[in-house]
Amino acid sequence: MLTCHQITNALEWANITSALPPHVLQSWPWGEVKSRWDWTADHWLWREGARPVAAAQILARPIPYTPWSMLYISKGPLWDYRDPALMATILAELERYAKQKRALFIKIDPDLPLGYGEELSPDMAGQIARTLLQQRGWQYSPEQIQFRNTIVINLEPTEAELLAAMKNKWRYNIRLAEKRGVIIRQGQTADLDSFYAMYAETAARDNFLIRPAAYYYDVWRTFMQANQAELWLAEVEGQVIAGVFSFYAGTTAWYLYGASTGQHRDLMPNHLLQWTAMQQAKGRGCTRYDMWGAPDVFNEADSMWGVYRFKQGFGGQVIHGLGAWDYPVYPRLYRAFTQTLPKVRGWVRKIRN
Repeated sequence: MLTCHQITNALEWANITSALPPHVLQSWPWGEVKSRWDWTADHWLWREGARPVAAAQILARPIPYTPWSMLYISKGPLWDYRDPALMATILAELERYAKQKRALFIKIDPDLPLGYGEELSPDMAGQIARTLLQQRGWQYSPEQIQFRNTIVINLEPTEAELLAAMKNKWRYNIRLAEKRGVIIRQGQTADLDSFYAMYAETAARDNFLIRPAAYYYDVWRTFMQANQAELWLAEVEGQVIAGVFSFYAGTTAWYLYGASTGQHRDLMPNHLLQWTAMQQAKGRGCTRYDMWGAPDVFNEADSMWGVYRFKQGFGGQVIHGLGAWDYPVYPRLYRAFTQTLPKVRGWVRKIRN
């Protein structure tokens, strides 16, 4: 018999979700951070007898000037997506929960593959999950908050085998960085100012929007204190020129943030940084290194093409994700909201620019 319980303890949540398997955006520290930035976080667990079978950290946020809220399960729920009957049961419970909470809609973003490779070799379980969502009235969300596609590197082979799986130029660039004096060291909280300065410089150079500095400091400090994130910095002659943040949950590491200056790029610090992050993740017992983000369309017209080519050179597997799906509790109001939201975001971007 399936039962539902609310979890209010961080350690209990970590122990339960470790076997589902976990995702960093379903971790307790992520909910803590979001709760300081206009969201609330509730943690729900489903058991079959004594066995945990599904879990969801549900973020809630009021929609300004309305009596409704929006609910979001970032990179969740956590469940065995190869079990369609379980998935249908949990979806039904989430639909009821959204109605009880007077949510305009609930958004889920399961970490499920639809297929693999640039040409999309289908994953049947992911395809079944998509069909089930459509049958139940869920809609592919017009707002994909997280990256839908990604590249994942299998860390189970030896380091020599991991290097052999990379493109020749990537192995060469790693050795080049080492020979020409690029030093990689682990960053501490005292280094966050310099990392954020690089991140802001990277955003300006690559033309992407970033949040207020305080938000990033909150994320980075919270996860570093929980031993679920590490900062790696590349230096040349004592000057920090690039860095990456690795986040951890279970046996997966995620490359969520990267930054660099425009200096010494010819020394290939980013290649050595990624290789170091992979080695460190492997040393922590991780078997997967998620490079967090790949194009929606795999051709040179996609804005992520250059970043994708860099990531692809490390020998990972392209994964097409299921993406985010919305269940509209009030379909007409939902349509009006989703049609208005892009215009509002456009105005905000103009103001920020």
